[in-house]
Amino acid sequence: MKIKDIMTKEVKTISPDMNAKEALRLLEQMEISGLPVVDQSGKLVGMFTEKDFLSYVLPGYIQTVGKFVYENNPKAARKKVAQLADMQVAQLMRKDVVTVNEDAALCEVARIMLTQKARRVPVLDSAGKMVGIAARCDVVKAMAREE
Repeated sequence: MKIKDIMTKEVKTISPDMNAKEALRLLEQMEISGLPVVDQSGKLVGMFTEKDFLSYVLPGYIQTVGKFVYENNPKAARKKVAQLADMQVAQLMRKDVVTVNEDAALCEVARIMLTQKARRVPVLDSAGKMVGIAARCDVVKAMAREE
């Protein structure tokens, strides 16, 4: 089975100049964890996710320090959340996005998701245009149905 057989074809996207707070609100309303970011020509330029938001709000040294205790609702985090109103998606989005070709096999997409720690992958056609998106749950469901 190919990824084009199971991908979501009607994909909600956002623009890089969208307000970051509005984009975060959109994730919440749609009950999803990330959205592709496309420019005016429809070219994929990034991915905006809850993880990008959390990475911005929490100190950069969290990777080094690992697990430690945060005080309840720290002032620095509240300040950064408030700053979202003055930021664009382009300032927070991840620019290095893992993508797959629409003819990629399901097992190959699963391998890419595992090795690249990707929860979702935009699907591109042979011209590089985004034609869909596949979430990890979509791949798992499709693989479980295959016999």
